[in-house]
Amino acid sequence: MTSTTSQQELFRFLEDRFACAQACTECARACALRASLVDPDGTEQQEFVRRKGIMCAEVCDATCRVLSEDNRVDEAGIRVQVEWCRTICLETAHVFERHPGAEDSAAACRACARACTDFLETLD
Repeated sequence: MTSTTSQQELFRFLEDRFACAQACTECARACALRASLVDPDGTEQQEFVRRKGIMCAEVCDATCRVLSEDNRVDEAGIRVQVEWCRTICLETAHVFERHPGAEDSAAACRACARACTDFLETLD
């Protein structure tokens, strides 16, 4: 491996890590907003949507913090966190897609899941 190749891989790793963290931030914001718009005294289904939005926001926020730290978490820990985030985002997007008015939140969740996937590829 040449040093140019190593530098390119490092740049891609850092770019994908930043893109993932940024997507997590956007998803957390969208999910928190969606959760706040749901009446907490609503139906059981509305409460499920609200809880899912809160959980997704918290997982995305935690993932962003892990990605922003200066290597305080090893690669295996980062992988687990990012994979968990991707899974939660996909589940939440699926839930949001079934509710009128939640399309933007679902799109943010899907974008975050894609960014997580892209970042995980740099870890291989």
